[in-house]
Amino acid sequence: MVREISAGGVVLREISGVWHVALIEPQKESPATAKAPRKRTQAVLALPKGLLDPGETAQAAAVREVQEETGIVAELITKLADIKYVYVRTWGDGERVFKIVSFYLLRYGSGEIDDVTPEMRIEVTRALWVPLAEASRQLAYSDERKVLRQAQDYLATRGLLPETAQWRKTTPDA
Repeated sequence: MVREISAGGVVLREISGVWHVALIEPQKESPATAKAPRKRTQAVLALPKGLLDPGETAQAAAVREVQEETGIVAELITKLADIKYVYVRTWGDGERVFKIVSFYLLRYGSGEIDDVTPEMRIEVTRALWVPLAEASRQLAYSDERKVLRQAQDYLATRGLLPETAQWRKTTPDA
């Protein structure tokens, strides 16, 4: 069985006193999904993520993938969780793949959402800010909804919720 290691991010930004999270709409359904998406007529939305480059750390890959897929430069805060699953490639050899995705909490630094390169449009239809309180209902994959809840718990345990609370600088602890 082939093994793949990926990393992704839950990027948070306060907009007009309300926490938002950056989500992506993949160009087409990825063969490597955390679990089958909910049946829906609306767009499939997911957290930004992707494979580690050779020699790259998961933390660096999370920051890079967020920037590539959303246009956002973000600062790493902490590791949230690892998601592990097996999928069967729907292209090429049809081999089973064991995949681990490490997700990190990131804070918005700069950039415009959905300002991605033309080359990235092969992977991502669009990136958008979604209010944190609504994002769990919009994410297509159950494991990603769990990761999002962990991000919400992180904010809540630090007194950063309700929505009017200010983000406090936190030292990264990956």
